[in-house]
Amino acid sequence: MSYKTDIQIAREASKRPIQEIGAKLGIGAGDMLPYGHDKAKISQDFINSVQDRPNGKLILVTAINPTPAGEGKTTTTVGLGDGLNRIGKKAAICIREASLGPNFGMKGGAAGGGYAQVVPMEDMNLHFTGDFHAITSAHNLLSAMIDNSIYWGNPLDIDQRRVVWRRVLDMNDRALRDVVTSLGGVANGFPRQTGFDITVASEVMAILCLAKDLADLEKRLGDMIVAYTREKTPIYCRDIKADGAMTVLLKDAMQPNLVQTLENNPAFVHGGPFANIAHGCNSVIATTTALKLADYVVTEAGFGADLGAEKFLNIKCRKAGLSPDAVVIVATVRAMKMNGGVAKGDLGAENVAAVEAGCPNLGRHIANLQSFGVPVLVGINHFAGDTDAEVQAVKDYVAGLGAEAVLCKHWADGGAGIEEMARKVADLADSGVAKFKTLYPDDMPLFEKIESIAKNIYHADGVVADGKIRTQLKEWEAQGYGKLPICIAKTQYSFTTDPTVRGAPTGFTLPVREVRLSAGAGFVVAICGEIMTMPGLPRRPASEAIHLNDEGLIEGLF
Repeated sequence: MSYKTDIQIAREASKRPIQEIGAKLGIGAGDMLPYGHDKAKISQDFINSVQDRPNGKLILVTAINPTPAGEGKTTTTVGLGDGLNRIGKKAAICIREASLGPNFGMKGGAAGGGYAQVVPMEDMNLHFTGDFHAITSAHNLLSAMIDNSIYWGNPLDIDQRRVVWRRVLDMNDRALRDVVTSLGGVANGFPRQTGFDITVASEVMAILCLAKDLADLEKRLGDMIVAYTREKTPIYCRDIKADGAMTVLLKDAMQPNLVQTLENNPAFVHGGPFANIAHGCNSVIATTTALKLADYVVTEAGFGADLGAEKFLNIKCRKAGLSPDAVVIVATVRAMKMNGGVAKGDLGAENVAAVEAGCPNLGRHIANLQSFGVPVLVGINHFAGDTDAEVQAVKDYVAGLGAEAVLCKHWADGGAGIEEMARKVADLADSGVAKFKTLYPDDMPLFEKIESIAKNIYHADGVVADGKIRTQLKEWEAQGYGKLPICIAKTQYSFTTDPTVRGAPTGFTLPVREVRLSAGAGFVVAICGEIMTMPGLPRRPASEAIHLNDEGLIEGLF
């Protein structure tokens, strides 16, 4: 049986003018800045005007640790939003924007799949409304101004060995991880070693996704630490006098983007930090706006629940005063079999024993999320080869943990294929049983916060870190940053820092290689294991197959 590709399905979509989509949420045409006919930004004036309204119910979609078998978290998020609208609920979707780097590498896009997609898919996965370009430009403007200040007499007494602000690019390019700048003589400045991160790892991206308005954005940008003096006194972005110009570059990017699903339901697509190297959530301003306009808001957090959901709950909810009413954990029968030891090439054969052997990974995520006081449902994202016995094995396992698993067929059938889950999620969100609490208090020491995540979420025995890292954390506490939450940067594929270790491992430690202070975003990043903040392309990148066909249409994007 042959299936249409995602891009074929997206091209056949019957899109409505974006003004009609906005009208479903009560957004007038004058409050939208259209980008063509099918996407628009929402004005800050309109956002300000709805702040006195009550919030709708917040539903978080997360997943097990990703596997090559595929889980379909974004697809489920989109499908659930369509399903809720289909059963008569007023629902909106909030997801992240796609990064160009992975699109041309191997990860693919971030618009969902099958008949549970957000459109226009090609635009979303390429330049979209230019938000990422604006973030890249603002970030690198600051880089240029730092080096310019050093060049013109260094009035701030910056220690060139202690410039901590790296440059960024929205592309996978391993050659730029470590570079030397300002070579070529006196006219080009003072040579120093630095490097590039991918744009989604930029603190500017994190700030855009956590700021509530332009004034908050400018303040947070000014609070960023970019370098230190020889006496180790911090130099802030506001000392460089870059915060004002950066805010100007980000003025439009700060406004949430509105698009639509294949079933013409509203979707906010805004911001895009990765969850393995950043905090992995769409923007606060998009989520809080959607909550004022819809009765149910379905949002996602990046990668597995050990990264995305943990950061959504401990960072985003803490910072924005949000409280989820229900959580859906996405899993697939295929991924359970892979966690149970089955090779990717053998996933097509029925293997109930392997499903059962792989379920502990799902079980750990369920228990972890329940510890936050939020009610959990499991969504089994259906694949055509799944057998009834395999699906039942997952349902039985989840039932044994006091939760419920629901089979979801939104990929093939759109909102009609996820109605049962939509009803159960709505009932759960309306029940008021959620008693959300964060994992650790603000006043816990920074190193203990890292230990709390390692032990309670990853189930590690402890944390291994050099004395200089512990000293650095204590120095930041002395400077007033001790109340900040922790953002762990590690592989998404495992609870450990070894991407090959699947399931629910125990008996390991979490090695912290480096810590970075994101004073503007308001968290401390702990880099663990061999995680890269600038990814590389695979041996055969997806970009090799991307081209325009004779009709001028994009081919090979998916």
